[in-house]
Amino acid sequence: MYVRRDIEKLLLEAAESFQVITLYGSRQVGKTTTVDHLFGDDFDFVTLDDTEELALALANPRAFLESHPWPLIIDEVQKAVGLLSEVKKIVDAQRKVWMKNNELRKLMFVLTGSNQFELQEGISESLAGRTAVINMSGFTQMEKRETQGALFTVDFESLMQKQRAHPGLYRSSRDVFEDIFQGGMPDICTGVSARDIYYKAYIDTYIEKDVRKLISASSEMQFRRFISLIALRTAQQVVYSEISNALGINVETCKRWISILQTSGIIFLLEPYMANASKRIIKAPKLYFMDTGLCAYLCKWPNAGMLADCAMSGAFFETYVVSEIIKSFYNNGVEPRQYLYYYRDIDKKEVDILLVKDGALYPVEIKKGMAPSKPTKNFRVLEKYKMPIMRGMVVDNAEKMRALNDNAFVFPVSLLGV
Repeated sequence: MYVRRDIEKLLLEAAESFQVITLYGSRQVGKTTTVDHLFGDDFDFVTLDDTEELALALANPRAFLESHPWPLIIDEVQKAVGLLSEVKKIVDAQRKVWMKNNELRKLMFVLTGSNQFELQEGISESLAGRTAVINMSGFTQMEKRETQGALFTVDFESLMQKQRAHPGLYRSSRDVFEDIFQGGMPDICTGVSARDIYYKAYIDTYIEKDVRKLISASSEMQFRRFISLIALRTAQQVVYSEISNALGINVETCKRWISILQTSGIIFLLEPYMANASKRIIKAPKLYFMDTGLCAYLCKWPNAGMLADCAMSGAFFETYVVSEIIKSFYNNGVEPRQYLYYYRDIDKKEVDILLVKDGALYPVEIKKGMAPSKPTKNFRVLEKYKMPIMRGMVVDNAEKMRALNDNAFVFPVSLLGV
């Protein structure tokens, strides 16, 4: 069963403007399924998971592309980055033909990859200006509920209109934690795979195919412990020395391993807002897992009920909210790091998310419970930035939106992403 993805609109728009689309993201988020659904009727398909195809692509990229002429979908293209130079030559030659004949350009290649390490350099050297580079994540909560998603906003009036348009989206806190525990991997959400078996195989495949070549063979078991340790620190600031000491590795190794997790889409690092930064601002990023189901599996929580009642429930709720917001940015082709930050100073005054847009600050607090006390108490600390502070948002388990005070409104987590 195919589940419609919010990123489809972005892919179709890119197909109108570029000759190449490069779609990347962590493993098993639905890249191949989505591009096959959108372009499979008109494009041939080849995967470099096929050892014979991969051997030819590595030995003779030109012969490979002669055997598979465009329009073509190439899956797992990062395994043979030498193809990118040949793709460039084909695209440039065809552009000249179209220009000579006064014809419109067309989409020629769709490339998918689950490992950014190999792709980044190849794209920058060979396909700059020729390809749309699009990041894809797992299911959003709206996709799982077959509801059209949208870019995250903190605009009260537009969100009220969306709430009126979707009156049946409320879910209880227990239902939300079932969603958190399940995660957003398509095979789990559609019932193709059992959750625990799937995540075990996912970690094994991730380490075998993406990580092993980047770390020494003797460090593999230590890296597995590292991932589990990082999962226990979701929604926390990254303190490299603390993590290093817990694992018995040096700080540089810790930074490199966190970079591996970030580049492969497993985690997201939310940076502090540093405009006119003073010495009082905490400068460490906060770490969030992009898939809460994977994070819960690594933390060894056995079911959603225990997760909802555990000491980490607030951190998981916050991770869920942040990851949903980030996914909405990716699905709309917007880089979240240009707009999303957090605030914390040495006096422990913190704002969970700062949406910085059009020269103004939109503060967002995340609270697991309902009707939390004084949720906007730290908003005034943002006045130091001498920027307009717009009406903020408090995301919690409320049943419906409501004005909280002049400075903020309550927004149900069940509506996040609508």
